[in-house]
Amino acid sequence: MQDYKLTDFLPTTKKELELRGWDSVDVVLFSGDAYIDHPSFGAAVIGRVLEQEGLRVAIVPQPDWRGDHRDFTKMGRPRLFFAISAGCMDSMVNHYTANRRLRSNDAYSPDGKAGMRPDRTTVVYSQILKKLYPDVPLVIGGIEASLRRFSHYDYWSDSYHKSILADTKADLLVYGMGEQPIRALVRALQAGKSIKECQVIPQMAYVTKEKPSYEHQVMLQSHAACAKDKRISAETFRVIEEESNKLNQTHLVQPVDGAFVVVNPPFAPMTTADLDAVHDLPFTRLPHPKYKGKTIPAFDMIQFSVNTHRGCFGGCAFCTISMHQGKFIVSRSEESVLREVRKLSESPNYKGYLSDLGGPSANMYRMAGKNLDLCAKCKRPSCISPQVCKNMNTDHRPMLDLYRKVDALPYVKKSFIGSGVRYDLLLHRSDNEVVNKGNKDYTYELIAHHVSGRLKVAPEHTSEAVLKVMRKPSFALFKEFKRTFDRINESESLKQQLIPYFISSHPGCEPQDMAELAVETKQLNFQLEQVQDFTPTPMTLATEMYYTGLNPYTMKPIYVARTQPEKLAQRQFFFWYKPDARNQIKRDLQKMNRMDLADKLFKK
Repeated sequence: MQDYKLTDFLPTTKKELELRGWDSVDVVLFSGDAYIDHPSFGAAVIGRVLEQEGLRVAIVPQPDWRGDHRDFTKMGRPRLFFAISAGCMDSMVNHYTANRRLRSNDAYSPDGKAGMRPDRTTVVYSQILKKLYPDVPLVIGGIEASLRRFSHYDYWSDSYHKSILADTKADLLVYGMGEQPIRALVRALQAGKSIKECQVIPQMAYVTKEKPSYEHQVMLQSHAACAKDKRISAETFRVIEEESNKLNQTHLVQPVDGAFVVVNPPFAPMTTADLDAVHDLPFTRLPHPKYKGKTIPAFDMIQFSVNTHRGCFGGCAFCTISMHQGKFIVSRSEESVLREVRKLSESPNYKGYLSDLGGPSANMYRMAGKNLDLCAKCKRPSCISPQVCKNMNTDHRPMLDLYRKVDALPYVKKSFIGSGVRYDLLLHRSDNEVVNKGNKDYTYELIAHHVSGRLKVAPEHTSEAVLKVMRKPSFALFKEFKRTFDRINESESLKQQLIPYFISSHPGCEPQDMAELAVETKQLNFQLEQVQDFTPTPMTLATEMYYTGLNPYTMKPIYVARTQPEKLAQRQFFFWYKPDARNQIKRDLQKMNRMDLADKLFKK
C-alpha cells in the first residue's frame, strides 16, 4: 500500500498550503462532512476535479460556524470563488428523525460525533461568507442545495420555502452531480468571463431581476402563488418532476420576490469514459490524516465497496435519487471497476472481501432504453412503474460478467452485493429469451454467491393501493422473489436471510393498511427490523402529497398521517410481536372494527 504524504491530500490548513509552497488559492471548498479523499464523497470529487483543471484548491471540512469564524478566513480570499456543500446528506435529515427528534450521532463526522455542522448548513455557511467576503463569488452545490433549487415544502419548519438561492444569496447553484458544470464554470472564468456571464452554463441555477426569454423555457407558477394555494403547488410540482425527468430538458423559471429563479437544463448524461476518468483521479481513498485515531462511520461502511454506476430509473415517490443523480444510468467500464478493486486490495486493512459492488439500485448496471429516440420523447418519472417499459433493456448479463471477473481476481475471496436490489427487474420477463435466461442466471449467482448472510430488498409496503402511490411493484412480486430466494438457499444448503424494508405513514397509507401489513408479514414469518417512518424531504412526489394532501398527477385528495400520534399509531404495527405493543394494537383494531386482524396477529 502506498504511504501517503500530507501533501497527497487537498490542503485543509494554512500549514498545508505552506507545505505546497502556496501563498494563495483559486478556490476554497467548504464541506459539512469530514474530509474523506474518496470518490464516494462529493466534496472530495469536486476538489479533485478542480485540481485536475490546474487550480490550487483548499478544502475546509466542518468549519466552526460559531465564534469568530476564523475557519472561514484561514485560507484567505480565493482568486475565483468560494464553494459550499452541506455534505453527502441533507443537514436536516442528518440531524433529525422522522419525529423531528435530534439524532445522537453523525456518520459523516469523526467518531460519529453529532453537532459538527449547523442545521441548514448551506445557508449558514453562505451567510457567513457573504458577510465576510461580499465581493467574492459564491457557488453552492451538493444534495442539500440541489434538492432545494425550487420553492419547496420544508418538513422541519412545517412551512413552504423559497429556492435556497434566496436565502444564501449565492451567485450560482450547481445541481445534480457536479463534475461537468464545475469544469465548465472554471474554464469560463479562466477564459476571462464574469460570474454573471457563467449563468448560461448548463446544470446551473441562478437568480436574475430580468425576466428570462430563452427560446425554450417553462414559466412556473410563482413562489407566492404556490405558497398561497396548495393546488397550485401540486400542479407546479408535477411540471417540475416531469420536466426534470426528460432526456432533453428546458429552462425552468420561477418568479420570486420580484425576481426570477432560473434553472438551466442539465448537461447530457456523462459517458462511461467520463465516469471512469472521475474514478481515476488521484484519490488517496482515505480520511485526511487529521482524523488519525478516530473513526468515521460512513467511511468504514464503504471502505471496501465499489460503486459501479450512477442514477436510478425507479422513480419511487419518496426518493430523491433521480432528481439529483438523474434517471439515466451512467455505468463505469469493467476495466475501471477492476482497477479500483486492485487499489483496494493494496490496503493493509483489506482481508479479501468486498462489501458491495453496486449503486443506488444494485442491478441497474449498463441498463438503458433500447431506442433512445423513444426515451427523448418520454417524461415518465419511472421506467418501471406502473410496469417495466417495453423499451427498457433489462439484461443482467453485463453485471453477471462483471461479478465473475471481480471474483476471478486472485486477491478477491468474496464480493458481496450490499446495495438494494430491484427484484421487479430480476423477475421481469421480456420477449427475449436470452435476456430472460441471463436474468435467471444472475438471480442464482446473486443469491448463491454474493449475499453476506442477509440480502436487502425494499418492498416498502404490502398494500396494492399504497404501493401504487409509492410507484413500487405489487407485493406479489416480493412473494415470488422470496420463493426463489428460499429455493436457492435450500438447494445450496445456505442459511441466509432476506431482509425487507418497509415504510409507515407514507401518503396514501391508512392505519388499516399497516394492520394488514403486519398480518401479511407475520404469515411470511418476518419479524421486521428494517423499517422507517416516512420523512418528507424536498423535491419528492411523496413530500408534495404530504404537504398538499393532493396527488399532483390526479389532483385528488389523498390520506396523510400528519401528527405524531397518527404516525406512531402506524409505526407500532411493525412491532406487533413485542408484548408492550399488543394492548394498544388491539385497542386500535377494535376502533377500526377489524378484530379479525387481531386474531390473525395474536392467536397461536
